[in-house]
Amino acid sequence: MNQLSGRILCVEDDPETAELIAEELIERGFEVSIAHDGEQGFAAILRETPDLVLCDVSMPVMTGFELLEKISALAPRFADMPFVFLTALAQRDAELRGRRLGADDYVTKPVDFDILESIIETRLARVARTRPGQPGVHLSQREIDTLAWSARGKTSGEIATILGLSKRTVDFHIDNARQKLGVATRIEAVVKATSAGIIKP
Repeated sequence: MNQLSGRILCVEDDPETAELIAEELIERGFEVSIAHDGEQGFAAILRETPDLVLCDVSMPVMTGFELLEKISALAPRFADMPFVFLTALAQRDAELRGRRLGADDYVTKPVDFDILESIIETRLARVARTRPGQPGVHLSQREIDTLAWSARGKTSGEIATILGLSKRTVDFHIDNARQKLGVATRIEAVVKATSAGIIKP
């Protein structure tokens, strides 16, 4: 039984494989949800904010590589979320591409679950160590998102387009974050949130 349980999203287009992985990891103490293609996986990541993603590479609709590229570009808050590829592809080029995209590990099928459990525990422990405490400040996910894009130099209008919100809603979230952080300006909010490790610009 693992000592560091976490919420795992398994993105796998083969239903039997997905169920097998989920059952095995649940028995080992993890909480597991399943998505059956890249688009479902993308929606689930945004909706559930899992602690770690296990993702097949070769899938219809959107490949695992495309999913990682999309989530990395669109949502800065997932920069620290471990992403582990599951694949039958053992080719070196495929593994190198995955790692260049930011994948944390690459596990070939059939899966050795003892090794997979060890990888998951190691990745979750590493994230837990690198996330600093945020005493007294709790920002909503929307507040974090808007500040993160602001840190990248985006205007409220640009952030609204990226996140599918109105400009007024973006300003509302940033103002809330500024008040919670106890600062007077948006720039100060970005600086304080960045130094506290709440956002990564």
